[in-house]
Amino acid sequence: MILLDGKATAATIRAEIKEEVTELAARFGRSPGLAVVLVGDDPASQVYVRNKERACEDCGIVSMPHRLENASQLELEGLIQQLNRDVRVDGILVQLPLPKGLDSQRILDLIDPNKDVDGFHPVNVGKLSLGLPGFKPCTPAGVINLLKRYDLDPACKKAVVIGRSNIVGKPLAMMLSQAGPCANATVTLCHSRTADLKAECQGADFVFAAIGMPGFVTADMVKEGAVVVDVGINRTDEGLVGDCDFEGLKDKVHAMTPVPGGVGPMTIAQLMVNTLEAYKLHVGA
Repeated sequence: MILLDGKATAATIRAEIKEEVTELAARFGRSPGLAVVLVGDDPASQVYVRNKERACEDCGIVSMPHRLENASQLELEGLIQQLNRDVRVDGILVQLPLPKGLDSQRILDLIDPNKDVDGFHPVNVGKLSLGLPGFKPCTPAGVINLLKRYDLDPACKKAVVIGRSNIVGKPLAMMLSQAGPCANATVTLCHSRTADLKAECQGADFVFAAIGMPGFVTADMVKEGAVVVDVGINRTDEGLVGDCDFEGLKDKVHAMTPVPGGVGPMTIAQLMVNTLEAYKLHVGA
């Protein structure tokens, strides 16, 4: 089995970004800037934000954290509008989920689409659906990047995506089915209401699990030699586990991501890629 090492691949991507950032900062007089907005004290969100700040440091990107213990809808909207106007800020990321009582969609809609490095703004979602250039959500884009780095091309193959979230499942299905490199797959988007999900997976050359259920995909659900990408990350009494039964699958599949150390690091690496692209858009590189 080929272990799709997202941690090592992400480290390579960060090094590539740092080299490019160093050259561009010397030419344009400033480094890229990423504003990360965190509201509340959710422990998991705090960990994610710290990881993103470390990635910025590795890549030479200026991290601009905005940690708010609590904020009203109006205060948060005002901060987003301020960041939209700030020429030092190339990318804006609002860490989700927001505390109860805050309208997260309204906040995401306020972000300048050219600073929407998370790829969640309706403008960028629309561009993705039309196959136009724009910022793509970091997790599915990171998955595609990982496949590219391992020369695992889904073209002319059958792919099954389990999970229809706006953050992972839907955009990943669109990316896989579009014309272009590491795409051109025949895609089935499955979910909790899919009839005979097991049969759908058994016929797939590529299986992408993003359903949020520990160990959901088992060896009897995939065919010999399939490529399995586990997007899930679930906190259990045994620690962090994915949506796939890694031990049960590892002797049957051709390639698979571990959890942790697979898709997670690629998500953050893709955020750095998107921030660099936003910076180049703003400075005219």
